[in-house]
Amino acid sequence: MRHLLLSAAWLALLPGVAWAAPDCAGPVVACERATPGALSLLAPRRSTGVLVDPQDEPGVRRAATDLVADLKAVGGGDVRLTDKPGGGVAIIAGTLGHSAVIDALVRAGKIDARGLAGQWEGYVEQVVDNPLPGVTRALVIVGADRRGTIFGLYDISAKAGVSPWTWWADVPAQRRPTLYLTAGRVADHPVVKYRGIFINDEEPGFGGWARAKFGGVNHLAYEKVFTLLLRSKANFLWPAMWGKSLWEDDPASAPLAQQMGILLGTSHHEPMQRAQADWKREGSGPWDYSKNGPALRAFWRKGIERRGKAEDPVTIEMRGDGDEPMTEGTAIDLLQGIVRDQRQIIADVTHRPASDTPQVWALYKEVQDYYDQGMRVPDDVTLLFADDNWGNIRRLPPVGARRAGGAGVYYHFDYVGGPRNYKWLDTNAIPRVWQQMRMASDYSADRLWIVNVGDLKPMEYLTSFFLDMAWNPARMDLTAMQSYPSRWATQQFGPAHGAEIGALLTRYGQLASRRKPELIDATTYGLANGEWARVLGEWNALDAAARKVGAALPAAQPDAYYELVLHRIEAMTNLHRLYQAVAANRAAAQAGDAKAAARFAEAARGYFAQDSAIRRHYEVDTAGGKWTSMMAQTHIGYTGWQQPDSDVMPALASVDKPLPLPPIAAVPHLRIAADAGRAVDGRGVRWQRVAGFTVEGAAMVATPTTAPVIERPGGDSPHIVYDVNWDRAGPVTLGVVTAPGLDVRGGGKHRVALSVDDGAPIMLNLMGGESEASWGRAVIENRRVATTVLPSLAAGRHRITLWLVDPEVVFEGVTLDPAG
Repeated sequence: MRHLLLSAAWLALLPGVAWAAPDCAGPVVACERATPGALSLLAPRRSTGVLVDPQDEPGVRRAATDLVADLKAVGGGDVRLTDKPGGGVAIIAGTLGHSAVIDALVRAGKIDARGLAGQWEGYVEQVVDNPLPGVTRALVIVGADRRGTIFGLYDISAKAGVSPWTWWADVPAQRRPTLYLTAGRVADHPVVKYRGIFINDEEPGFGGWARAKFGGVNHLAYEKVFTLLLRSKANFLWPAMWGKSLWEDDPASAPLAQQMGILLGTSHHEPMQRAQADWKREGSGPWDYSKNGPALRAFWRKGIERRGKAEDPVTIEMRGDGDEPMTEGTAIDLLQGIVRDQRQIIADVTHRPASDTPQVWALYKEVQDYYDQGMRVPDDVTLLFADDNWGNIRRLPPVGARRAGGAGVYYHFDYVGGPRNYKWLDTNAIPRVWQQMRMASDYSADRLWIVNVGDLKPMEYLTSFFLDMAWNPARMDLTAMQSYPSRWATQQFGPAHGAEIGALLTRYGQLASRRKPELIDATTYGLANGEWARVLGEWNALDAAARKVGAALPAAQPDAYYELVLHRIEAMTNLHRLYQAVAANRAAAQAGDAKAAARFAEAARGYFAQDSAIRRHYEVDTAGGKWTSMMAQTHIGYTGWQQPDSDVMPALASVDKPLPLPPIAAVPHLRIAADAGRAVDGRGVRWQRVAGFTVEGAAMVATPTTAPVIERPGGDSPHIVYDVNWDRAGPVTLGVVTAPGLDVRGGGKHRVALSVDDGAPIMLNLMGGESEASWGRAVIENRRVATTVLPSLAAGRHRITLWLVDPEVVFEGVTLDPAG
């Protein structure tokens, strides 16, 4: 419970903490009672003014207008935007060098702006007495640049009680007619420079929704996305790309992004600020640089010309058409020439050295092979490393490496590809996301973090966590991560139910990450060995708990609760009920029980129909039909990696037409939880217990992950000791279960060592003999398992020791089985 003792001042700097502090402790926190020196922000029958210089940036004015609307929603009173000082002004906001009022306050020494000038997206919030004539006390927000001011304004919205998801998830403002901001000063700025999302695989969900509600994926739809990003203190977007071009589909979209302060990029296979759809529409000849270089250079030049004087980072490189490899082999010379020519285009168009324009080289899929085989780009280019599309980072910079362009990570919450698409629901538990992105931060991959969010909904919770962590990864330590579900739920639903809703989200993440819904069918779990009963029992219990909480919520919150919590639990529970009924139908048919087979068949058909009813409730009944098409993604009836055209009822059996049953999967004879032993730190490495890492329980994680590899474990090296009572004599298969991580150092190894009693450590390489099949099995099961056979083990008590070798390995358990 240590997180409950953290200071309010520290908590106030954590994104996701945005409710009135009950103890009113810390600087510039929202409070419903007066404290010494506090600013009265909202009060009944009183006007509140937000003052912004009319000469400040348009995006600042827009954010200030949103703050005015937010404070009205919170207090229900008169809140107005003004450019004149006077009675009632409670907030003064502006950007250094763009606001005469702010610059005068800094010169007069009334606002402490030390260290702010030139700081990327930094801001200061300070309660100031007598800042202007006629203003006795005000909160002054000063931004080092326009986004700094914007983030400061939206930070006050969040503190007052308006969630970043107020529009996107129909989260109502938390009403507080009387509200104060405590005295003091808060200064903050991001650590990861570029923080954003990739809307991808956006059909039929996001695309269908945007066409239904806005007439297309146009500036009206993107305005909502841009605002969400800014409210979330993010600044970067890769826009929807399949058959779409943000720049050409609606010429108002890119200028709107520039005005609001959003940086636009293009994905890993759309170089030079040009969408794939741009080439489809206006390109001539093949998408092949060796055959069509002049046409491609002219095409790319238009992208840089269209970019103009924007700050947008430019993707350089080239992949094959349709997000495919460019060639059969690793064409390093060809790609280096392409990068060289692209940088020359950038220099020619901007009339400045190419190094003055931020550029990104995305090491996605086969492009990482080029990097691994020695290809390099100029030092000013950001290296964007990637995961394996399933949340496991493939490579990171060498420990201690520094480059002018830095490094970053492209991560996935959604994917189209093998071993199977996963697009329907959020299926990533935040402890795993935290562990991977903390590792990225440890390795100094902190220039750009971008995550593929698919249709955006229903990835709200995951998206919040990713962006909040990106603001300052070090602040999102283990304690902050484990308290995050409660804090985030409190931001959406208030303190009365925040803790229990946070627990529901945590449990959902554990259950959903066991296996993605697209990978589940009637054969996933065993019926005869009780697996199906156990798994379905867990989902039924979560569903019942979620409905109980939902019934107790205020009348204004059901839409938000359904979108953010209940829908995903209800949908996944129903899916498991469907496949369990199908499994029971097939088992009854095999046993010759016609009545039971028919009964389970009828139940399965009912659950299949209920799946469609759940979608209708989301799209038609929730929020007045606001989310048409957003849940249109198919998810039942996969026969390969690609999604079915429509959901297909699973095949049912009868006594006359039985279906074969799968073999019963083996269950470990003895499984020891990762945290059940005595953890011994050593050599500058310490163990962390990460609760709820999987559905089975906690994981043990070594920190720092950048510690040297331990090639000869033993003695004082980090280890965990497990006391075991083995019930039989003979040969034994000893195994270790880990998260499905990868070798981020590039050595081809992902190792751990095990020893029994006083025996020598036995080295196990979890990626030994890695193949497409072994990787596919690891991501499907969301774990890796390595084993070794002991020729003989006596019955009785033994000591099993797990030794750290590669620090990035995450331990989930140890198993023992009779061998032979």
